[in-house]
Amino acid sequence: MPLLLAANGGPATAAGAGGDPGKKGDRLAAKLVKRTSDRGAMRHLHAFQAIARVSDGHRGAGSAGHERSARYAGALLRAAGYKVTYQKFRFTYRETLAEKLTVRSPEQRDVPLKLMTYTKSTPQGGTEAPVAHVPVDADGTTGCEAEDYASGDYTGSIALIQRGVCSFAQKQAAAAEAGAVGAVIYNNEDGELGGTLGDPSAARVPTGGITQAAGEELAKLAAEGPVTVNLEVRELQEERTTGNVLAETRGGDPDNVVMVGAHLDSVSEGPGINDNASGSAGVLETALQLARADRRGRHANTVRFALWGAEELGLKGSEHYVEGLSAAERERIALYLNFDMIASPNYGLFAYDGDDSDGTGSGPGPEGSAQLEKDITDFLASRGQQVRGADFDGRSDYGPFIEAGIPAGGSKTGAEGIKTAEEARLWGGTAGEAYDPCYHQACDDLRNVNRTALGLNAKVIANAVGHYAWDTSPVTGDAKRTADRRTSAAPGADRAPDGSGPRHRGGLLVR
Repeated sequence: MPLLLAANGGPATAAGAGGDPGKKGDRLAAKLVKRTSDRGAMRHLHAFQAIARVSDGHRGAGSAGHERSARYAGALLRAAGYKVTYQKFRFTYRETLAEKLTVRSPEQRDVPLKLMTYTKSTPQGGTEAPVAHVPVDADGTTGCEAEDYASGDYTGSIALIQRGVCSFAQKQAAAAEAGAVGAVIYNNEDGELGGTLGDPSAARVPTGGITQAAGEELAKLAAEGPVTVNLEVRELQEERTTGNVLAETRGGDPDNVVMVGAHLDSVSEGPGINDNASGSAGVLETALQLARADRRGRHANTVRFALWGAEELGLKGSEHYVEGLSAAERERIALYLNFDMIASPNYGLFAYDGDDSDGTGSGPGPEGSAQLEKDITDFLASRGQQVRGADFDGRSDYGPFIEAGIPAGGSKTGAEGIKTAEEARLWGGTAGEAYDPCYHQACDDLRNVNRTALGLNAKVIANAVGHYAWDTSPVTGDAKRTADRRTSAAPGADRAPDGSGPRHRGGLLVR
């Protein structure tokens, strides 16, 4: 993308070009939507699948598969004319070695379990101990504070704790303080339960997650008499280097930056084609089409595309990026849009609930987030699609941007959650089954992609980039954002997610 120079030799600006930026955004958006499709995105998915195939079956952060994925995307972006940066950082690599829960008595059987990322490992062969259920308070809190363990003896036990209210890390730490030798956290809604403890140094006891039904059944058995289980969770952990891929347009106002991102890494269990080669492919294809549609870089605002590393290990790449920004650099970012899993086979159409109109979970995003949600909802409605809200639950890379007070939004199609009957009527598919039955599994390959969902969400990205490349005022309120929105915390920013993602505290992000 060649640099456009004004008569004085400096970069051309929207003001110099004249005209209504809103109308110019409409025209560019229409052009990008027409050019961006599932076909283009699928080319990148085939490439990422091929990379995984020659890279031990996955593209996890710190692996050859992730490095090859980053070089593939970076080479295409650089050839298209973008300023490309590979931002390196250190992190703790992890790989699952064992995750198993076996009931030994009163009757032997296996219970499916997912280890919590950065858990403390059990010995090989597991740890055998009695189950001690942590009571659920009337307000739904459980296992978060020392008082929750006051009514029983947890010494030498595997603590059985319901998900909710506080982080997984806080629950396992409180269980350890009460004397437990392990923690099993069960879901408070349908679906499997996985997550991260966030900080490897904070892991106190081996910890895993199970379904709501399995947890409630174990709790019932424990209330009737002694229950003994064997918990085996073992995880390889070692320091490695990985990176983010950042690509920025050469034209546009550098003081008004539109950011669009997706995480590029997979889990180590599989190639991660829906999670999240799909989001990466949508972002990458939109970037390439923007370069072709606006070759002279005349759009008003700088557009910066990001493909994050180590999201699956606790948003490490986006955290590293935001932590490294100065106050002035944060002020220049007008908005951030995130796309994580946009082609689930049993898909839903979800936009992040910027205004908390659904009244659930973590509250609204920073000022401007509601408009980002509305723009996505309106665009999909114009294509005959209905959208439902998704909570800012801390499980993807919007988290650090929200913490920094930057308006955030985006779309997704669902992970391990269960599609309802109403959603099946809206979008088709099968009620009572997961949006993505291959979530974090080896079967998350090219066969695990719904091309209708991929195409719709690729066009969501294209529409947003086209409009905001010219005009961010519907989101920011005017051309220049007020500094106090950047220097104050976002609404609800100090509220940690329940452990599905890392906990963010205070003003700057803390790892």
